[in-house]
Amino acid sequence: MKKILFLTLIMISVLVSLPSCNKGSDSGDIVILTTENFSSEIAQGVVMVDFWATWCMPCKAMAPVIDEIAGQTKGKVKVGKLDIDKNEPVANQYGIQAIPTILIFKDGQLVETLVGIQSKAALVNALSKHIPLQ
Repeated sequence: MKKILFLTLIMISVLVSLPSCNKGSDSGDIVILTTENFSSEIAQGVVMVDFWATWCMPCKAMAPVIDEIAGQTKGKVKVGKLDIDKNEPVANQYGIQAIPTILIFKDGQLVETLVGIQSKAALVNALSKHIPLQ
């Protein structure tokens, strides 16, 4: 039991120490979504939204993957992050009960939902159903 606790604490300290995991995003390719701008930001094109929170370790672990996808899909997909604690009305509107949750919208309509930590391949696969990425 002590070994499991010790390993868990090491994993958490590594995740927290990663530079790109300490903030919502370091990428200039990511749109910060709020209750005020959400509807207008998802209205056109394909938009991938990461619902996250600052206290969520799995969300922090996903941050580098989200940043990478944002950079690689620039001009094809808009990538946004929405802090659920600061924007509860939007999180409630979409029934977010677990984070991270990734929602993909096409022209304002929800077309994909992915809950929990996702691999880059899973996110790219979900996006590719709605827009050619190559």
